[in-house]
Amino acid sequence: MRNFQKRDLKYIWHPCSQMKDYETFLPIVIKRGEGVFLEDMDGKKYLDAVSSWWVNLFGHSNQRINDALYTQANKLEHVIFSNFSHEPAIALAEKIIGVSPKGLSKVFFGDNGSSAVEIALKLSFQYHQQIGKTKKTKFAALTDAYHGETIGALSVGGVDLYNKIYKPLLLDVTRVQGPDCFRCAYGRNRDDCSVECFQHMEKTIEEQHEGITAMIIEPMVQAAAGMKIYPAEYLKKLRKLCDKYDINLIADEIAVGFGRTGEMFACNHAGISPDIMCVSKGLTAGYLPLSLTMMSDKIYDAFYDDYPTMKAFLHSHSYSGNPLGCAVAVETLKIFEEENIIEKNKVKSKLLKIKVQEMIEDLPYVGEFRQIGMIGAIELVKDQTTKEEFDWRRRVGYEIYKIAVQKGVLLRALGNIIYFMPPYVINDDEIQLMIKVARDSILAYFS
Repeated sequence: MRNFQKRDLKYIWHPCSQMKDYETFLPIVIKRGEGVFLEDMDGKKYLDAVSSWWVNLFGHSNQRINDALYTQANKLEHVIFSNFSHEPAIALAEKIIGVSPKGLSKVFFGDNGSSAVEIALKLSFQYHQQIGKTKKTKFAALTDAYHGETIGALSVGGVDLYNKIYKPLLLDVTRVQGPDCFRCAYGRNRDDCSVECFQHMEKTIEEQHEGITAMIIEPMVQAAAGMKIYPAEYLKKLRKLCDKYDINLIADEIAVGFGRTGEMFACNHAGISPDIMCVSKGLTAGYLPLSLTMMSDKIYDAFYDDYPTMKAFLHSHSYSGNPLGCAVAVETLKIFEEENIIEKNKVKSKLLKIKVQEMIEDLPYVGEFRQIGMIGAIELVKDQTTKEEFDWRRRVGYEIYKIAVQKGVLLRALGNIIYFMPPYVINDDEIQLMIKVARDSILAYFS
């Protein structure tokens, strides 16, 4: 593998990385994958506990998806999507609307999560311009939000690690103090609170609603912020508030959609429908880049007119509606339906919770274990009583991640948070292996 590593580092700049780290922690070159495991060039296997950045749902080299991709590749690889269409895109649009929150009725195709968010932001802005509410030009978003890396998506994000350096380039966004259930300022518990923290949202929206076109939010879980889970009641209140002030509610379901939270979409926990919803990641079960931005008729109808009115949405991507991605996405949705994935995940989710709770009983520095569906997160703290965080420069999670990789589990951390987001095909023995290695790695670091 050493030769491949040298060739990699000669030319490749890896994402979300300080490349100097690679001097001592070389890139692991993978040659194949099967199920929840990846195998490197030397034959060592790694359990993919983070679904390769949250995208892989049904395991690596899934035969059903392989076959769907092969079949489509032998028919049509790509075609311009303006004034042309194809069966996989049509089938995907029908299927995704069929399982999405009620009220979403149209689909716009993009390349990835960030592009889906950019599309949503542009749609909302242009919508209000075209219905005569021209003062509505700003977006609102939560503190610690993450919505992608392109300029618009980065603007509505609120994690300084990613966007602080770029602030001179970013849009002026109304930032609202978001829920923090682990360090609740009101001393409440996420399972039985009255979402007192929503008062920040109410106050901000009441004061600034005339200029706000949309509120964008990650439903139920702020993922990149450290898997911060909050109550469904927050979303219910937000939906009502947006309705009151004619603010479009954009649900960023890119990380939390497709069964990850225990429901097909996280909005379902609150029984709400957004005006616009963004999906990607699990849409193609980890195979190909594809995203969808769905919207209600209210949004779509504001763009539907004779061409000289210039109300069309003139946004495009070269690979919009790519047939290969669409065919894989159709097969992904078929697997959900035919293999009863949501119900099976409920059983696995319970086992994950039981095993992690057993794991952390005597572990040092555990502040909280939080879980929703197939997302589980352990937050490590310097002081369990005060919930004081470790200094970020210590890179606690990163160091534990390196230990876990050596032990055969890909357990990429978020700051001081060790999280589990495995492919849905993981079995009981693999869950126990994943958790054992996580425990051993935490103990090894703090020993």
